[in-house]
Amino acid sequence: MTIDDVAPTESESRNAAARRVPVWDPMVRLFHWSLVVVFATAWLTAEDLQPVHQLAGYAIAGLVGFRIVWGVVGSRYARFTQFVRGPARTISYIADMAGSRERRYLGHNPAGAAMVVAILVTLSGTAFTGWLMEAPDRAAAAVAQMRIVAPAFADNDGNDTEDGIGAAVEGRAVGPLKEVHEALANLMLLLVALHVGGVVLASFRHRENLVLAMLTGRKRPPAPDDVA
Repeated sequence: MTIDDVAPTESESRNAAARRVPVWDPMVRLFHWSLVVVFATAWLTAEDLQPVHQLAGYAIAGLVGFRIVWGVVGSRYARFTQFVRGPARTISYIADMAGSRERRYLGHNPAGAAMVVAILVTLSGTAFTGWLMEAPDRAAAAVAQMRIVAPAFADNDGNDTEDGIGAAVEGRAVGPLKEVHEALANLMLLLVALHVGGVVLASFRHRENLVLAMLTGRKRPPAPDDVA
């Protein structure tokens, strides 16, 4: 048997490519790769380039807002109603993954869907806490609205001025917010690592380059046992 007997011909390769079906629309792909670039920029500039870091944070907030809207009005496989599953189904799918018996999904599988939701929620929290920290008065206003700090000044004997109280509130608000902001950013790194690991695992299990699929938007057609 020669290599030509087992290797696909150029014509067969073209036919296989032609049989691929569209899954990820251009807006989903643009969101995905833009988020990769912007999050990396935000992470790398967190310590030394605050103006760039802040711009990246606003860009992340805009991208998350767009993805939420697109998850409602976008194409079939972009919509949350198509791929978001309940906890029971998600846990069942993860158990199937552990037993190497999970089915192939043309769109997001239940574990991938849970990751999408987790990333969007975490990025929303990261962007929001960063926005509050950008101006201390925002943090103070948020804390005052939640009525967390105000009771501490209820028995101040009237010796503190309003400005003094405001400054103290701002100081007490920003510290915890910074810790939450950094914790969410670190959680995002963990989610990114899990996401990459899941992509590699699914690509290997189903013999499909998912990175390429997110670039081209196309995947091979669903087999009878696949979930379309």
